[in-house]
Amino acid sequence: MYRSHVLVCGGTGCTSSGSHQICAELEKEIKKQGLAEEVKVVMTGCFGLCALGPIMIVYPEGSFYSRVKVEDIPEIVSEHLLKGRIVSRLLYQETVQTDGSIKSLNETNFYKKQHRVALRNCGVITPENIEAYIAEDGYQALAKALTEMTPQQVIDEISASGLRGRGGAGFPTGRKWSFAAANQADQKYVCCNADEGDPGAFMDRSVLEGDPHVVLEAMAIAGYAIGASQGYIYVHAEYPIAVHRLQIAIDQAREYGLLGKGILGTDFNFDIDLRLGAGAFVCGEETALMTSIEGHRGEPRPRPPFPAVKGLFQKPTILNNVETYANVPRIILKGAAWFSSMGTEKSKGTKVFALGGKIVNTGLVEIPMGTTLREIVEDIGGGIPNGKKFKAAQTGGPSGGCIPADKIDVPIDYDNLIAIGSMMGSGGLIVMDEDNCMVDIAKFFLEFTVDESCGKCTPCRIGTRRLLELLTKVTEGKATMEDLDKMEQLCYYIKENSLCGLGQTAPNPVLSTLRYFREEYEAHIKDKSCPAGVCKKLVRYSINDNCKGCTACARKCPVGAISGAVKQKHVIDPATCIKCGVCMETCKFGAIEKK
Repeated sequence: MYRSHVLVCGGTGCTSSGSHQICAELEKEIKKQGLAEEVKVVMTGCFGLCALGPIMIVYPEGSFYSRVKVEDIPEIVSEHLLKGRIVSRLLYQETVQTDGSIKSLNETNFYKKQHRVALRNCGVITPENIEAYIAEDGYQALAKALTEMTPQQVIDEISASGLRGRGGAGFPTGRKWSFAAANQADQKYVCCNADEGDPGAFMDRSVLEGDPHVVLEAMAIAGYAIGASQGYIYVHAEYPIAVHRLQIAIDQAREYGLLGKGILGTDFNFDIDLRLGAGAFVCGEETALMTSIEGHRGEPRPRPPFPAVKGLFQKPTILNNVETYANVPRIILKGAAWFSSMGTEKSKGTKVFALGGKIVNTGLVEIPMGTTLREIVEDIGGGIPNGKKFKAAQTGGPSGGCIPADKIDVPIDYDNLIAIGSMMGSGGLIVMDEDNCMVDIAKFFLEFTVDESCGKCTPCRIGTRRLLELLTKVTEGKATMEDLDKMEQLCYYIKENSLCGLGQTAPNPVLSTLRYFREEYEAHIKDKSCPAGVCKKLVRYSINDNCKGCTACARKCPVGAISGAVKQKHVIDPATCIKCGVCMETCKFGAIEKK
């Protein structure tokens, strides 16, 4: 029996900052101090507050150490673990109360408005030990489904819960399962979409890294519900930690009789295999994903027939993403009424968001549906750094749209986001401040879509490229007002005629920025200027009367674009200037202006 447990984040973010080295040093120092029988080091998944990584929590005190370095470990072991004296300088300061005592993480601004369902085990258990998952009611839902419920009762429970697909479209999960169950076939399949490709998204990755067994359990429940005996998890090969822990989890589940033949002593047979994706964004579309699993180039197929009728290997198939599956065991255990008590009328439960961009608390958050964007940005996210103003938030990645500041109090759910020109998507949420150019943002996401188009259909292959050419003209000050009309027409053509969801949603960032930030487009066209000073072709650097003639900017300029005598005002030659910004960074007198 250990008197202390030290939990260290082993998610990708903290791993990249050295958490594995921290664990190794902890083990070494604990052994050196003779505490190996008293203190247990546990490598967990993501705690969520990525901005403060590497993160370490010591229980039973609940001391939350942030930005821990390897060189801090001897002090933590000798002071805290040996002598019982908390190392105050390393504590997450929001957990420290005025009297010096430590408050619960759930009382901090980042955590107190969250409600963890899909992420409930992330940062709590070690993901590489099946017994840790079982200790947190793991596989209890599968046991309940197999021994107390019929397949139809499982589907009815999921339907009654109101769970909708968390991969983007928000299709009712129970209805999808019922379609596949109704189709008779000698073989059916359950697929998991872990091909998370949105820029800035890491929700599914964190679940797979922190709680892989929850996905295996949910897929087995789904297999029982529709009559499938084989499952596939299609996961990014670029997620090495997730792939490693998934394979460990699959091997452990087989060893414990929770995957394979005769699961839990019943006549139910179900197994799961991994398939690695090569990083193609289009393989996040369900038919392209299945085509890739079959061993072909990942390209979408026309629908109908839908996968529930003819999916993987032309057999009835259901496909849900990681977060959707992560909710299933809790719904079976706690009931549909429990799950549907959270959220809004048409969007039940919680939603996980990867919070990034111009925000203080970057990280992973799970909030009830209906929480406003303001609560996420200002309360959970800690606001915009450096005193800047909130300008917009991009949800849904390249498939979504930009939400302007005047919509910050709109409750976030599937229908509300669509109504204001965005979408839930898989859950990426990128925050932007006044220094962001919205035309440039639209161009960034469209460049991504153009690169990721599979090329199978002309509207997407050619249409998105033509749209990008028009956007580029705008950012270079070469467009006309007529070009804006052409852009809108082209956007709607691409949406209406593309084969799959990638092409159909590709114009969303352009349409939403045109809708809410049209004045920025017009400034680029009419005034030949970028109001945010981002678009290089339209930026102009000049020197004002604050110049002291110190020559620092002239000496630093890589192309010799600045001239002037010592102690006299200098001048920038716009024809030579490459707009690198070195002069502005160098000047100590605020004499360089960017317009």
